[in-house]
Amino acid sequence: MKHHTLCFGLFALSALAALSACSGHGQPPAPPPAQVGVVTVEPQSIALTRPLIGRLAPYLSANVTARVSGVLLRRVYTEGSEVKPGQVLFEIDPAYYQAQLNNDLGVLGEDEATWLNDRVNAERYHKLLPAGSVSQQTVDNADATVRTDAAKVKADQALVDSARVNLGYTKVTSPIGGVASQQQVTVGAVVGSSTSDAGSGGTLLTTVNQIDPLYVNFTISAADLLTLREANRRGNVALAQQDQTTVQIVLPDGTPYDQSGVLDFSDVTVNATTDAVNLRARVPNAQHMLLPGMYVTLNVNLGQQHDVFLVPQEALQRDTVGAYAMIVDAGGKVARKDVTATDNAGTDWIVTSGLTAGEQVIVSGLQGAHEGAQVKASPWHAPAAASPQGSSAPAAGAQSAGNAQ
Repeated sequence: MKHHTLCFGLFALSALAALSACSGHGQPPAPPPAQVGVVTVEPQSIALTRPLIGRLAPYLSANVTARVSGVLLRRVYTEGSEVKPGQVLFEIDPAYYQAQLNNDLGVLGEDEATWLNDRVNAERYHKLLPAGSVSQQTVDNADATVRTDAAKVKADQALVDSARVNLGYTKVTSPIGGVASQQQVTVGAVVGSSTSDAGSGGTLLTTVNQIDPLYVNFTISAADLLTLREANRRGNVALAQQDQTTVQIVLPDGTPYDQSGVLDFSDVTVNATTDAVNLRARVPNAQHMLLPGMYVTLNVNLGQQHDVFLVPQEALQRDTVGAYAMIVDAGGKVARKDVTATDNAGTDWIVTSGLTAGEQVIVSGLQGAHEGAQVKASPWHAPAAASPQGSSAPAAGAQSAGNAQ
């Protein structure tokens, strides 16, 4: 019995020694480094664009008003059609103005006949004066009468010219070429030319707008403009000249307009109400696809940004400090880089500071990339284009992250 107990004790001690040996020398294998996808960034120059909101306006716009009073007899043009400069649009009853012209012509003819007769008499007196048949006073009086008659003829001619102008105003013409709008007064109505009739010199009959090309009016904040000019002075940004600044319009359905515009006006004062500077661009509109009054989105190309880095949207993160990116250093470890990224180009952020050339920025695998951790880097490749339903997501994310400095 004692022999069996001793044997059992020796067996137990051997088992404990074996377990002790295993626990002291057998360590579990260390986990492999996390796999991350990286892009190697290099400085480059890209277009400096700003998304803005603008409103379209006609290149030329003219109110067609009545310049004489009378009854509107007819509308000659087709509403909404193209008209040419000088084309007749309306006709006002010309009877009164024709009669006035005829009367003035009659007075002119009568005074011209009087002037002619008096001139003949004056010439006769000049021939008789050397012979002493008439006095010098008679000759002088005849000359004075001729001069008075000539002045009356000139005044009568002015009245005739004025009557002809008024008669011509009974045919209301277009002052410019463009699209004639809907008529504002019906046929048979009495229209007037005085300020009391319409408050602006005459009854408004219609409006003609030239819509090829069009103007697009927009604004940029004074702070942004000063920042851009300071960057231009430092050399980080090369601003384009006014006639070289292009504008790309985005239609309400999200598609870009097939022709770009050119900036043709930049104000030199800041609007005290909006704290913005007024700008204007000229846009071709041969197909009349764009209409005055429309609000449109603009992508304004203001110049070039130099020595910036394009980083995929997925690579940038934010915290209370600001925007930052994780990179893989020369030792294969993860490091944090605080960056400045306020603009985007497509699905990439434009990083203006915080990175250096040749750094490997982590794009994928960020969940396992902790600062100081060892990782295994491989080149990152952009995924295939997303479906149209999801195409707006990156832009929304870009806008929310773009405020981080």
